[in-house]
Amino acid sequence: MSLIPLLPDADPRAPFAFCHGKVIDRETFHAQVMMLAAALPEGPRVMNLCADRYWFAVTLFAAIARGMLTVLPNSAAPEHIAMVASEQPGLLVLGDQADCPVERLPYFRVDVLPSATGSSTLAEMPQIAFDQRIACMYTSGSTGTPTSHFKTFGRLQLAILAGAERVWAAAGAPCSVVGTVPIRHMYGLESSVLLPIFGGGRMSGQIPFFPADIAASLAEMPTPRLLVITPFHLRKLLEADIALPDIAVILSATAPLSAELAAQARQQLGCPVLEIYGSTETGQVATRETDKESNWQTLQGITLEERDQEFWAVGEVYETPQMLNDTVELFSPQVFRLVDRKANMINVAGKRSSLSFLNATLTSLPGVVDGVFCVPERNGNGDVERLAAFVVAPGLDRARILAGLRQHVDPVFLPRHVVFVEALPRDGNGKILARTLQDLIAQHILQRN
Repeated sequence: MSLIPLLPDADPRAPFAFCHGKVIDRETFHAQVMMLAAALPEGPRVMNLCADRYWFAVTLFAAIARGMLTVLPNSAAPEHIAMVASEQPGLLVLGDQADCPVERLPYFRVDVLPSATGSSTLAEMPQIAFDQRIACMYTSGSTGTPTSHFKTFGRLQLAILAGAERVWAAAGAPCSVVGTVPIRHMYGLESSVLLPIFGGGRMSGQIPFFPADIAASLAEMPTPRLLVITPFHLRKLLEADIALPDIAVILSATAPLSAELAAQARQQLGCPVLEIYGSTETGQVATRETDKESNWQTLQGITLEERDQEFWAVGEVYETPQMLNDTVELFSPQVFRLVDRKANMINVAGKRSSLSFLNATLTSLPGVVDGVFCVPERNGNGDVERLAAFVVAPGLDRARILAGLRQHVDPVFLPRHVVFVEALPRDGNGKILARTLQDLIAQHILQRN
């Protein structure tokens, strides 16, 4: 079985992480990983709940060095943590908080070890098996109950290097990476944690949310800079219209990015916007410059195949081929057009459309701050009876929403119910979870019927 160094060969004095005004070089990162690995209690699996991205990375790689599986819940909601704990018995929680963020589970604090600097603290670089399982990821729950998927060290590294080749080419060089996305989600893990580690970039320890915090985090990092973000948060950042440090490239994922929003970002921020296609199951698969390309190009080493009317991602980055949960139009093994997620394809009165298209149309209407279509009713064949929409649009009424939609969509897709709310409960990736949407439907629509 092939072995791979835990950390890539790099200049030990090269700046690696920028954390609250401090610069941490790669040698110090290596030393802290090894010190924590030696201090961790025995156990087969851990739950990494660090809030700081740098300590999350130290903890993840310390667990890898010890041969421990890291379980990464996509949400800190008590019901989700309870579900994960029941599926993964014997968990030890690792974190950088004073108290354990989870009740009734053992806790080990990781950020109180003695300072580790200088080559005298370095142990020999561990060699990790290519097939060692290092992480258990959970889907977001945006289309149903979260499910677990395991990732292996060598295959995850191959995927990150393929992504780095594409992203660094767009930026012109390896970047300082600032990410607004959750680090326990596949996109956040790949693009804001593993990309700077395996790809030779630089990491921000902070996870900014508000536009002013994003600007401050970018200013802390040297050029060139990569901003890892979601379409929802990118839209809010552009609407804030605040001065930002130079950005070399923007990376977007977790939801469809409109060509209009990508073009606005390019014009306003003066940089290209790369969109990632992927999922928890597949990891990152393909990219495109959304305002210039309608088709997707797979990353190096990944191809798509059609088998029995399903599409599969194939390559050394996968233990087995992974079936896509999306409808695509395949032009070659490396080039495709994304239609939509299978779960988002709908049929109303014999006509087909997608919820992603309808959502994009709704949120593009003047005066609409946020909005989402939903399916409260289906007939016996599973087809949609009528649609509904939740809308954040101060100053608008139902008639104006319908009039705006009518210019872009077939009348059969106009929502029967238009429910105005003050805000929509989105998670850190800008998604509305399936259970959250069902609660909204039960509260605002089903009770009316």
